[in-house]
Amino acid sequence: MKNRKRTKMKIGIEVHIQLPTQTKMFCRCKNPSTTTETEPNTFTCENCLGLPGSKPVLNKEAVFQAIKLALALKCNINKESFFSRKTYFYPDLPKNFQITQYEIPIAENGFLKNIRIRRLHLEEDPGRLIHEGSSTLIDYNRSGIPLVELVTEPDFKSPAEVREFLKELLSLLAYLQIYTRTSEASLRTDANISTTGERVEVKNITGLRDVEKALNYEAKRQQQEVTDIQQTRSWIPDKQITILTRTKETEEDYGYIFEPDLTKIEITQKQISNIKKSLPELATEKTKRFTKEYKIELEDAKTLTSELLLAELFEKTAQKISPKLAAKWLRREIPRVLNYNKKSIHDLEIDETHLIELLNLLETKQITENTAKKILEKLIEKPFRPSEYIKKQNLTVISKSSEIEKYCKESIKKNPQAVEDYKKGNENALNFLIGYVMKKTRGQASHEELIKIFKKLING
Repeated sequence: MKNRKRTKMKIGIEVHIQLPTQTKMFCRCKNPSTTTETEPNTFTCENCLGLPGSKPVLNKEAVFQAIKLALALKCNINKESFFSRKTYFYPDLPKNFQITQYEIPIAENGFLKNIRIRRLHLEEDPGRLIHEGSSTLIDYNRSGIPLVELVTEPDFKSPAEVREFLKELLSLLAYLQIYTRTSEASLRTDANISTTGERVEVKNITGLRDVEKALNYEAKRQQQEVTDIQQTRSWIPDKQITILTRTKETEEDYGYIFEPDLTKIEITQKQISNIKKSLPELATEKTKRFTKEYKIELEDAKTLTSELLLAELFEKTAQKISPKLAAKWLRREIPRVLNYNKKSIHDLEIDETHLIELLNLLETKQITENTAKKILEKLIEKPFRPSEYIKKQNLTVISKSSEIEKYCKESIKKNPQAVEDYKKGNENALNFLIGYVMKKTRGQASHEELIKIFKKLING
């Protein structure tokens, strides 16, 4: 193997987003992307299967959803656009062409996270190939599902940037309610990456982690292997490698022709204005409002609004609990527990009532922060009433100073070296003494109260 001279890494991506419309793109078949379990080849008709004589009928809802996304991405909406036939021969495409937008897409020239969006165009999804040993099966349920393809300029300089972009895009799609998480195939990414001057397209990538892994692998491979032709490679997640599938086709290879069975799409300014009015409050606007209305820190607001579910949970909780306390727990404690349990915010079973009840117990000093954290860890596993739980487990704060003082004296007696270290100016030694009491009381002693009592007992 010969190393190539490293050039500046350039990455551009194409993101295929399945739209959660009720029906498919060009027929009345139910859209299976909105359901969790479907039998193969049960959501099909003559259009999906490319049978002779079948004619496409455009799904207007897919057009409106694409415009909604385009507006959120600050794209220019083309008042007129049309469909073409992209010709290629592959088993997952029974009619041997894909209906897509080529010459004039629905929208162009937008941006997200300082990444330029070249175009957004509508198209139909092909079927799905399922490889089992030496056999290949085809499920045509996916054939005809509405897709919007987002194409960026090659503005990414690292795989990590791509992952962060997709993370923000997913957040935006959730706000717009035009993305379903029921299927891994709901969002697929193809990436064009060049580190040595030759562009390689990597296809078949799903999931944020796989995007970063696939591009890191491909960047390393390009530095080690010499190639003078553009390639198309596929990401194999099981093996964590890319494999060559074919040399890169040019646009001429697809033989694009105008789709004669569909009229052009005409969008009026009034329609665009109406769709714009229907846009929800997006993350940027919500962040500004949270800092102004709830007086929370900007970084807290950005984190909370990065996930729609998190933002909604915060707003409901902040109606009953100190917004700053709610922000602290939703930004730090809930993600901590979710990460430990390998869950995401979308796996959260508790709602605002559980969180309000827990934080109210903390805010009114019925439980300590340490106890509240332990209760949250159990709540994430299985929801329950925090107030009933602390009664059953006898976890309320020890309110009698005399009882706390008894444990403090015991800690001083058991840990004379820590006492001496504290007297010499080592503040951490006090935390050691406090930790002893916390262990004895199962975290039911107030941290602030312990500091006062220890200082009184040690300093006299």
